[in-house]
Parts: sequence; structure tokens; C-alpha cells
Amino acid sequence: MAHILPETPPQTVPKEVLRVFRALKSLPDTYFIWHHLAPWQIDAPDFLVLDEHGRAMLIKVSSAATDLATNAAQMLLLQDDHKELGREENTLLEKFVRKLNLPSNQKIETLVIFPNIPQRRVLASRLERKPGEAHWIGKEPLQSDASLVLDKYLPSVPLDSIWLEKLRQCFTPEVVVPTEMTVRPTIERRMEAGLTDYLLDYDQEAAVKTDLELPADDQPLPGDLQLNIINGVAGSGKTLILLYRLRLLYHLYPNKRFLVLTHNRPLNRDMEGRYARLEGRSPKNIEWRTFNGWCYHHWTQDPKWIEPLKLNARRKIIEEIWRAHLQDTPISAGMFQNEMDWLKDQIPMSREEYLNADRRGRGFPLNAEMRQRVFDALQAYQASLEKRGALDWGDVPRLLWQFSEGGRVKLPEYDIVLIDEAQFFAPLWMRLIQKSLNPRNGHLFVVADPTQGFLGRGASWRSLGLEARGHTHHLRRSYRTTREILQFATLLYRLRLTEEKDDDILAPDLLNMPNGAFPQIIALTSPQDEITRVVNEVAGLVKQGLPKKHLLLLHSDGWGVNNLIQAIDDRLGKNAALDPKDNYPGDYVRVTTINAGAGLESPIVFLVGLRLLFEQEQSLRLSDEEREGLIRDNTRKLYMAATRAGQRLVLTYSGGLPEVLKSAMEMKSSL
Repeated sequence: MAHILPETPPQTVPKEVLRVFRALKSLPDTYFIWHHLAPWQIDAPDFLVLDEHGRAMLIKVSSAATDLATNAAQMLLLQDDHKELGREENTLLEKFVRKLNLPSNQKIETLVIFPNIPQRRVLASRLERKPGEAHWIGKEPLQSDASLVLDKYLPSVPLDSIWLEKLRQCFTPEVVVPTEMTVRPTIERRMEAGLTDYLLDYDQEAAVKTDLELPADDQPLPGDLQLNIINGVAGSGKTLILLYRLRLLYHLYPNKRFLVLTHNRPLNRDMEGRYARLEGRSPKNIEWRTFNGWCYHHWTQDPKWIEPLKLNARRKIIEEIWRAHLQDTPISAGMFQNEMDWLKDQIPMSREEYLNADRRGRGFPLNAEMRQRVFDALQAYQASLEKRGALDWGDVPRLLWQFSEGGRVKLPEYDIVLIDEAQFFAPLWMRLIQKSLNPRNGHLFVVADPTQGFLGRGASWRSLGLEARGHTHHLRRSYRTTREILQFATLLYRLRLTEEKDDDILAPDLLNMPNGAFPQIIALTSPQDEITRVVNEVAGLVKQGLPKKHLLLLHSDGWGVNNLIQAIDDRLGKNAALDPKDNYPGDYVRVTTINAGAGLESPIVFLVGLRLLFEQEQSLRLSDEEREGLIRDNTRKLYMAATRAGQRLVLTYSGGLPEVLKSAMEMKSSL
């Protein structure tokens, strides 16, 4: 069976095109076939066919009926205004091939198929086939007892890979990636051929085009919802896949209601900006939100929204409750906070449900007595918040769920929801999203890196309320970064988490990755020197002509972010640097926290303030379990942050380098 994209044709295609689709799909697996999808490109062939050698053919399907097939000799006696069989199809194919501007040594054949007309009548309707004109065939090769043979119609020589890519860019514009939307390193041969844009690869394109058909409103879904999950390594194009699928779905279903969700504002703004550049506008029926922003936007009027507690204020209350209820137990204040956050991420539990809850993967055990005391402490914490008239961010989805269940809030209904960085979405978040999906034909599309977030801590899609079996694509090839950067990030991960199994990382495919500079680590004497050095580096790169938007600085905390922005503005002028979580994309140096950097990308990335992460791990207040958990979480943060870089990665560190960073640098020569 041939490889064909999409695997299932849209239900809206004419019956003649559907018959040809089925016949092409039955070809041997040495064929790769694309069905034309882009709704905004009307005058195009219906199919592009490639054989194993790279020989290419374009096919146009005719809907002409039998009565249009006229003997060629008789045709000479007819009026000039007679509608000649195949004229429109031939003209369309000729214009399409002419646009490619192929050199004389590059050949593409064309074919018109007439599914409604017998072969003999098709041939009788044509005086002769001139050189360069399309081949014609009738309906017999499409019949179930026949076998479609295309080999005799294919050109004698294959297309060069560069011209094949140009052909693909013309035929499948829905998967063309403009150069400004990627940080891939430039390949010289592509530039020589005038190819500046890129294409999604076959696996990425398959992920974009799988299950595009939505059931009609009066047709029940086979399950609770139509689900597609994309698991991909860092830099595998997950966000691009989401944006390109959104564009296709929007054009196929322009009257549907869409919701795009992320977990942080920088990524949300970046995605909306990229989609607007891709589409030329931002349609009103596409809603862009962070999850917490979505909760805020659809909050009840009574009680009114209360701004959740800042982290430091919340930490003080937690420690106060811990001292009153748990200080005499092996449970530390950090463990209590961790357990409370986990509980708030679940569908609200009663005491009895918590006592029987599955806590596997939590990092520390709790017997029945300890669970009772933790639950008492949690209730005391909530009572303390209520007394203060306050709430924390974990209360936001929990309360919205309760409001929805109690009928105090009517959640909006969406036909299609797309989630980026879904590994950071808690089980309760996912359940709220499912409640908002159209129950008749709702579609949920999620992309994730399973090495991070809840999934990175041993959770499964099932624990998030999703049945992933049979609905998941895996992407192992990274396009964003270089082999050296990805190898460094993977090495650092494995040096710090020696007990982790190899399958805890979705192993990247390093073949055919571009080479580049090995990441640089700069050791400095103080945090102030670190800020000064980074600003000098930034100023030097900008002076060399590098656009400011090609620089991304990720700091370990908000204090460092503010200092960096101020220092860059002092050096380069007001608003030379901005935090992308508060601003739409533009030509400025992006400076934000490592936590907020998930999903972002840039040709050059600086990781700053790493000493704070390593010092946190050495705190004497941490239990062994907490230390292990913090090291695991920080390592995953570092892996994520390092793989934001497309071409160059610089890490700065104030003070003596930790042994693990020294080891990573010493081992670089063996990579």
C-alpha cells in the first residue's frame, strides 16, 4: 500500500477524486503520494506522485461525464465554443508546471484521469498527444478488479532533491515554513538554489494531516472526544505542527470555535504572533489563552476574581500551617507544599478518596496516618486563606470546576481545542478542557515533550484523563538545534540523573543534524559580573548586525530578569530588551525566566543565573526526597532551556563551576 497524505481523504472531495484516491492508495509502498489540501490554492493538481527513485508526476482528476467524450474526428466539425474534453485540466497542469520554471534537465510528467469515461472513448476524444502534454486515462484502471499502473507514465529521470523540494513547496503550501518562523541553521546548497523556506518533514506533515475530518453534528463520536497526541523531542517542531494544523482546520471549518491553550504567556503571545504572520490575520473565532488566563476570562461574577497570592506570601502561610500541624513528622514544609499542589491538581477529593488515592511516582511514601494529618493540614491551610480573603493559583481551576459542577458558571463550548506544552497541564486542567469541548464533535489536539512537566515526573496520559493508545505520534528528529547543543543537553541530563532509565528521555535521532559550535560555559566571580558580561555579549552581537529578536536570555529567577532588562536598556536604549510574557513578538532582546522559556526558541540563547538553581539543591533544609526531586526538576529545566537554542548556546555561572558542568565540558571532545 502506498504512503499517502493525508491517509484519509476529506469527506468533501468530489466522488471522482475519492475513486482516484483509493486507486492510488492501493499502489505498492514504493510510492509516496500527496493529495492536494490547501483550500486557499484552488487551481492546482489533485495529486503529486513520487516513486522510489524520485520520479515525479502530477495528476488532475476530471469530473467530465461520458456525453462530453466526442470522437476526435467529429470534434473538428464542431463549433469553437464546444467544451473540449480535457482542455481545462490540460491548461491547469501546464500553468502549474510552468510556474516551477524547471531547467531543461528536470522533468515532471502530468496525467489527467477521467473516472466517468471509458478508456476507449477518452483516447478517441484526442487527436494526438503533443510533447509535454498530459497523459490521459479512463475509468477502467480505477475499477476494483483492475490494477492502476503508473510506471509507464512517469518521466525517465528523477527530480534533483532541490527541485523536488520546490515542487513540494508549490503543491503543498500548507506545510511550507517561512524562514523567519524557524531557527534552523542555513544550508549553503539551499541558498544557492534560492530555497529560503523549509518544509515540514514527512512525520511532521503526517501529524498535521491525521484525522482532519470532524463528525457531523448529528453523528456521535466513537469515544468521549476525537483525540490526537504528538510526543516530540525538543526542537522537533511540535509548535509548528500545532499552528499548521490549526490553519488547515480553520480553512476546512471556518465557522467552528477554536481555543489554543498554553501554560505561559511568552509562548502564548509568540504563537499568536506567528499564526498571524502565517495567515495574515488573527481570526476572531480563534481564542488564544494561557490556562490560568482562560480561567480568569471565564470566571464567575459572584464571587468576583481575587488575584492569587504571590509565591513568598503563600510560602509564609504554608510554613505557618506546617509548624502547627506537621513539624513533628518526617514531612517537611516543602513536602507538604508539594503534596498540597498535587492534590489541587486532581479532581477535588474527599478525605476518604485521598486516603485511597494512588500516589505512585510521588517521590515519598505516606501511610494512612500521615495522609490523615496532611489532609487536616490542607484544610487548615484553606481555612487560613478563607480568613484572609485569599486564594492561591491551585485554587483557580479547583474553584472553576466546582462552579461549573454546581451550575454557577457555564463554561464556553469549543469545537476544537489545541494545547501546546501539554506536559505542564494538570489532570484537573484537562478535565475542565474536556468539559468545554463540543460533546457532539469535539476535537482535542495536544503536543508535548514527555521529558518535562507532569509527564516527566512519571505521570501518564491516562492519569491526565486521556486515552493515548492508538492516538499518538512520536517525533524523534530535532530541527531547531545543532548536534552539539542537543548532545550537550542530553549529556548534562544523564550526568545529573544517573538513576534515570534511558527511556525516560524520548531519544532524539541525531542523524543528519547540522553541526555547530559546542555550547560555551563562562565562569564569573559574582552575579553583577555575570550581568555585565552578558550585556557586553549582547551589545557586541547587536553591533555586528544581529537582529535583537534573535537573542533569548533565560534567567533562573525574576529578579535577574529585571536586572538584565534594565542593564540592556541602559546600554542599547529604552525597550531594547523586554519580557515576552508581557509583550507581543517584535525586534527586541527577549529576557524571561527559565520557567517561562518553555516553548520559545532563538538562534542564540544565554542561560544566566544558574548558580541559584544549584544552590537551591544544597539547602540543609531539604530532605533527601526533596533534594532528589529538586535535582530532577532542575535538570529537566536545564534540558528544556538548553534546547531552546538553534545555533549557539552560552551558559554563565558566578562562582566555582559545579563538578557536573566541568564534567560535561571535559567530555565534549568525546562526543
